[in-house]
Amino acid sequence: MARFELFTDGACSGNPGPGGWGFILRGEGIDGETVGSGGDSATTNNRMELTAVLEGLARVPDDGRVVLVTDSEYCVKGLRDWLDGWKRRGWRKADRSPVMNRDLWERLDAERVRVRIEPRWIRGHNEHPENERCDRLAVAAIDRMRAPRR
Repeated sequence: MARFELFTDGACSGNPGPGGWGFILRGEGIDGETVGSGGDSATTNNRMELTAVLEGLARVPDDGRVVLVTDSEYCVKGLRDWLDGWKRRGWRKADRSPVMNRDLWERLDAERVRVRIEPRWIRGHNEHPENERCDRLAVAAIDRMRAPRR
């Protein structure tokens, strides 16, 4: 089972508003690291956090083991604590309201079958080098969307 570290972050300018995501993936079979970023012109911060995770996981081979490092409690608690209950309740939260971002959570649920994900929360903007880089990638993606097209 190949092992990987995935660092992710999402950002949004306004919530909702233009958003960006970034990831850094390191592990077996990767020369150095794989870095990715992108964005959406009208989104939310939570969608960008989830998208960063999904985009990074897409580069992990089947049966990989991934330590996911993120400053998003939403991602960590969703993967570790909430997802199975949401599914049991027909994609409803404990208060019976619909799960937000269900489309992305369903994709993450499928990834949990394909790879083993071990989510780890870190405090954001706390001088964690990879988290700071991912934040810069996400913010740069927002800036690229805002730049005038030539």
